[in-house]
Amino acid sequence: MPNHGPTVIAVTGLAFEARIARRSGVTVVFDGDRRRLVAALEYALASGSRGIISFGIAGGLAYDFALGDLVVASEIATEKGRFPTDPIWSDRIRRAVPHARSAVIVGVDAAVADSPTKRALHQRTGAAVVDMESHVAAEVAEAYGVPFVAVRVVADPVHRVLPEAALIPLRADGRPDLPVILGSVAANVRQVPGLVRLALDAYVARRTLLRSRKLLGPGLGFPHLAECRFDMA
Repeated sequence: MPNHGPTVIAVTGLAFEARIARRSGVTVVFDGDRRRLVAALEYALASGSRGIISFGIAGGLAYDFALGDLVVASEIATEKGRFPTDPIWSDRIRRAVPHARSAVIVGVDAAVADSPTKRALHQRTGAAVVDMESHVAAEVAEAYGVPFVAVRVVADPVHRVLPEAALIPLRADGRPDLPVILGSVAANVRQVPGLVRLALDAYVARRTLLRSRKLLGPGLGFPHLAECRFDMA
C-alpha cells in the first residue's frame, strides 16, 4: 500500500522554484519530459497527496502584465481545451498575497521566445502568461479529481526576446546546462546583454515568488490542509 505523504504537490520547472516551494513542506515534482512528469504526479497522488499547484515563473503575453506581477490562474488554456482551477484555493491565494492578479494561463510544450509569438498566443487564447508545466498539471488534476491551482510570476514580459542560449534545455535537475550555454555565448557574444537582462528579470521574479511563498505558508495556501492531516492521523 502507498504511504501517505504530504498533501500538496508543487509542479515547477526550475531548480530555484523547487527550492522555494519545498520550504512550504510540499512534495515538489519537476521534469522537462512530459511523460516522466505525468508519471511523477501520478506516483505522488498514489502516495496520498490531495492537491496540485503549478508554482514558478512565466512569460508575459499581455502588455498590462509587468515584470514581477503574480498571476493566480482563473483557468488553464491548453490544446485539449480549458481547465478551471479550484475557486476556493485560488481565492485564498489572492487574499493572502497583495496585488495578486487573476487571469488565464496558457500551457505549452516549447518555450515562447519572441514578442510577436507571445502577442499572437495572447490573442488566440486570452491568456496573460505562459509556462511549460501548468497544462500538464491541470490535465492530471482533472483526471484524478483533485483540487488544482496555478501561481506564476512574470519573469520575461511580452516585449522581451529570449536569447538563443536561454532556450537551451535544462539539465535533469532543473538547472541550466552551463557548458552548453557558454558554448552558445562563445559562438554569438551578442547574446550577452539579453542574458544579463534575463538574469536581472529572473531575480525580480524570484523575490516575488519567495515573498508569496512566505505569505501562503504551509501547503502553499491549500485550504484543506488541516482536514487532510486529520484524515491521515
